Formats: sequence, structure tokens, C-alpha cells
Amino acid sequence: MAITFSQGDYANLIKAAQPSENASSKDAVETVIHYPAQICQGSYRLILLREGVWLRIPHYQLHTEDVEIVSPERSHPLEYAFYLSGKVYEQEVITAGQYLFYGSGMAPADVVRDSADETVLEVNVHIEPAALKTFLGETFDLANSRIAHLIRPDDQLYYHRYGTTTVAMQTALHQILNCPFEGITKKAYLESKVWELMSLLIDQELRLQDAEPLPNQLKASDIERIHYARDILVQQLDNPPSLLGLARQVGINDYALKRGFRQVFGDTAFGYLHSYRMEKARQLLLEGEVNVLDAARLVGFAIRSYFAASFRKKYGVSPSKYRHQRKNSG
Repeated sequence: MAITFSQGDYANLIKAAQPSENASSKDAVETVIHYPAQICQGSYRLILLREGVWLRIPHYQLHTEDVEIVSPERSHPLEYAFYLSGKVYEQEVITAGQYLFYGSGMAPADVVRDSADETVLEVNVHIEPAALKTFLGETFDLANSRIAHLIRPDDQLYYHRYGTTTVAMQTALHQILNCPFEGITKKAYLESKVWELMSLLIDQELRLQDAEPLPNQLKASDIERIHYARDILVQQLDNPPSLLGLARQVGINDYALKRGFRQVFGDTAFGYLHSYRMEKARQLLLEGEVNVLDAARLVGFAIRSYFAASFRKKYGVSPSKYRHQRKNSG
């Protein structure tokens, strides 16, 4: 069982949880923001390194129940998040020793679930596109580079992937968490480590591009496994496995499954699953045998408002209105 909040309601809870002076500060560089005591124990350190570059270090333990945050479609900066302990549920389950990497652009409506099983420690960085361009230098032609996909306008879906934390990344993260300086020296040191991590992520991004196989390099056995993975997803709409779990079930590594799925079906595994869920829900509503809440549940949506927003975005009408129109036309 999970407690569910909208992004706005959760932000208001955090605001209300701060002391009368709004927030407590360890020093002039960082601010400590407290989480709501009724939900969890902990706080996060917030540091503005320069205009458009934020470092956030959450460290908390939920009390007894998981927490889901429902976010609307929104503009999104570049972001990376390294997990040093705990886990979070997005499209995949991200655990300690893994990271999430996002480009800028439009973030779709989504649900993020934090687990009450263990303490979460994360290093999270937000970077505005202009700040990345400044870091790369005026002479760097980002628009015509191999990392151009990291900067997209707000009307285009952002790029994102997850990966495994390397030894070099672990070293930089350890240095961030154990910064030996204070004041302006601390700020400069932490910013250098934030850009070091970005450089390592960009290097890994380029390596992944170089390793990406051509379409004709897919083996027949791999294609068979990818079709098997698709079958598993559509058979487990209400509780699909993570990408890592799916890869293990079909006997292929997660990177090959991720790239191969896009080659075979033209979409990511969970993009395909989302589209399949929407079409299945539309068919259920068209048949008129179930109500909107049951249709959402049957295709794997635990939150009706998220299902309704996703349905409206895909079909241009709310699910309840769609069901009503089809029922009257029949």
C-alpha cells in the first residue's frame, strides 16, 4: 500500500515542514530542507552552485508506507540522480549503484514511488541547458554534436536512460558527500565534482552510441527473445517486471534488450507497454462492460487521475467522456 500525493501537494507539505525561519542552514553555501515528519525522517541538502546549476542530496527513511508522487507533464532541465542506498520505482526499479540521466525537454506525466524498505541516499543535480552550453564553451557546436539529443525544446519529449555507476563516478560521489571545505571553497569544489560527473556521463553516452549495433546485427535468437519480452509485458499489464527483471527472464542483457526492443518495435519496452495499455483501455471502454476505474486497474494504472491524463493526451478526450459517447452511439 502506498500514500499518493500530487507534486503540488507534496511540495506544500515540505514547505509546511520547515522551521519558522523557513529552513535551517549548515553554512552560507547550503540549505537543509526538512521532509514532513508524518511521512518520513530526514532532510535534503540544497546547494546553488551557480545560476542554473543545483545540487541536491536527499537522505531519508520513510516510516511504514511507500510514497507515490504524481507529476503532470512539465518542462524539465538536464538532470542526473545517483542512488547510493535505497531504491525508487519509475519506469524501472533503480537501486543503489545505479543512476538516472535526463536531457532537457518535456517530461511526461508520471508517477515516482519511493520504497519504505530502506534508507534513501541520493546525489541529484539539475542543470539548465544554458549552463551546459557555458560549460562546453562558446566554440562547441552543441546542435551538431553527438550529444545534441540532450538539449530538446519543451514541446519534445526529453531523452532519458539509466545506467550503472562506475568506479570513477563512485569516487566523485564520495568526494561530494565528504567535502572537506567550507564557504566559497566548498562551493567551487562541489561544482568541480558536479561537472566531473557530467563529463563521465557524457563519455559513457558516447561509448553507448559507439557500441550500438546496426539493425542487421541483431541475431535471430535475440529477436526471438525480444518478442518473448513483449509477450511477457502484455501478459502482465497490471504488474510488469522491471527492465532488468525482464531481461533476466528472457535471457538477454538489459542493454541489448533496450536497444533491440526499439529496433524491432520502434519504441522502448515501457513506451510500447504504455501504448498497449492505452489501446487495451480504449477497447475495454468501447465494449462498455467496465467503468473507468476498473479499466484503469485492469491495464495496470493504480492512480485514476494519471490514467485519465494519459488517456486524454493520447485520444483527445477523457476516458469517462469516451465511454459515455460510445455507449450512447451504440
